Amino acid sequence: MTPPGSPRLLLGPVLRHVGTTTASVWVQTDRPATVRVLDSHARTFEVAGHHYALVDIDGLSPASATPYTVSLDGQHCWPLPDAKQPASVIHTRGGGDPLRVVFGSCRYPKPDEPKRVRALGSDALDAYAAELSADPASRPPDALLLLGDQVYADNPTPQVRRWLATRRDVRRPPWQEVADFAEYARLYTESWQDSELRWLLSTTPTAMIFDDHDVRDDWNTSQAWLANIRRQSWWETRLRAALVSYWIYQHIGNLAPDERAADPTWTRVREATGDTWPILAEAADLAASNPYAVRWSFRWDLDRTRLIMVDTRAARVLTEGHRSMLDETEFAWLERSAGEDLADVDHVLVGSSLPWLLPPAIDHAQAANERYCGSRNRLVAGLAERARQLADLEHWAAFQRSFARFTALLRDIATDPDAPATVSVLSGDVHHSYAVRAEFPGVVPDASVYQLVCSPIHQALPGPFRAVLRIGWSRPAITLTRWLRRLARAPLPEVSWTRLRGPYFHNAVATVHIAGRAAELAVSKPDGLTCGQVTRLSLGETREAELAD
Repeated sequence: MTPPGSPRLLLGPVLRHVGTTTASVWVQTDRPATVRVLDSHARTFEVAGHHYALVDIDGLSPASATPYTVSLDGQHCWPLPDAKQPASVIHTRGGGDPLRVVFGSCRYPKPDEPKRVRALGSDALDAYAAELSADPASRPPDALLLLGDQVYADNPTPQVRRWLATRRDVRRPPWQEVADFAEYARLYTESWQDSELRWLLSTTPTAMIFDDHDVRDDWNTSQAWLANIRRQSWWETRLRAALVSYWIYQHIGNLAPDERAADPTWTRVREATGDTWPILAEAADLAASNPYAVRWSFRWDLDRTRLIMVDTRAARVLTEGHRSMLDETEFAWLERSAGEDLADVDHVLVGSSLPWLLPPAIDHAQAANERYCGSRNRLVAGLAERARQLADLEHWAAFQRSFARFTALLRDIATDPDAPATVSVLSGDVHHSYAVRAEFPGVVPDASVYQLVCSPIHQALPGPFRAVLRIGWSRPAITLTRWLRRLARAPLPEVSWTRLRGPYFHNAVATVHIAGRAAELAVSKPDGLTCGQVTRLSLGETREAELAD
């Protein structure tokens, strides 16, 4: 038991970037403390009365498995005294063993209202963690990719809404949405404190990227959306809190230790002796006003598998007629990072919270809508903008120049003389799961190219929306929207795609299994305290084995 007055571990440990000899472990504590993991330690830094540390561990052996504990000011605090799960272990890279990369998006916390609990169903990530921890012989995944909507700032749980009402008047803007940094911290605490997920995060290298609900629904959908939200008196404070909390809870752990050491904001935070809120607020304001100021995208090298996580929200250029999913600097970084030294790579994984390839009818509709939004006819443009915001028409297909450039990048990788075996875009956001294989007219690539979508981990999609998404794959809807696309003079895509699996509308997690140049996708859904497999798909081969839905 922790002695009275000693610091306590509030969240974590969360195992973040892991290399061949290095690892980073993140924690949140209730007061200042020195955090020790193995032979490494770090002093917490303070942000508006909250305390955090990121412990960088060096000198590990490549391809090793090292159990670890956490202490605060010399007092043991992890594993917890009543822990039932296996020890937390750091598995370093470098062995060339088969990989398991688990991914998904949209994880809503557990509400305390029974009706809402039934509507949401079982948490797929909790069920996956429970099943994994129940088998002492099992090894944690090599990476967990959380592809957006880690928290729901615009739609908190009933228990958080009641808490908000105790600290401010929720009858005034922003009403029952979060308003400041303390409220964001509450969201992360609620989401990451359950025992199953907490253990999984402690022993699995975890990469994260934000999507709209981490800030607000439809964040950066369009220039009109942004102009409207900036007129709200609460928006500046909200966005500042969102970006500061994202930097702390998600971003800094995505970076390798040497990359983080070169980050000027991290350097200022580590050198500060008091509250670092002014430093981080300044950095957040700069990032909000200038998409070139911060690159939230990042790269991990998992032995011979390359992972690129792409920011498809904050880096957008929204000027009508010049819209881009990524600014020029970010796009150039993506092209360079994804396409270089392919002889050293067997598989390329691109994490994009928003799918590149959608149900075809929805793809056509978004491409047509973008053209109409840019119409010189104010009535047409206004109606198109309303449709864009109401129907969430803001994926890659709604940024056609970016779609074409991203498609060209994937095609170039797949046709390179040193092409990897597979190129897969891993996505979430759309609250259903599916897999498609991409084909490029007139080109027979050496690599197989896929769009793999897994969403949600724990969220509900109303029946009418399910119907719309199913229709999006139907031939009549595709024919109609293709005609609308031509009418809008939006060019047809330089890629076609064939649906291999789905759509599945239940909560799910997906796993890419990699062994040498072979790869396989598995999608699983929760069944009590286990995750039952829904489908398996061999990637890069023509053999496909469908299991029962």
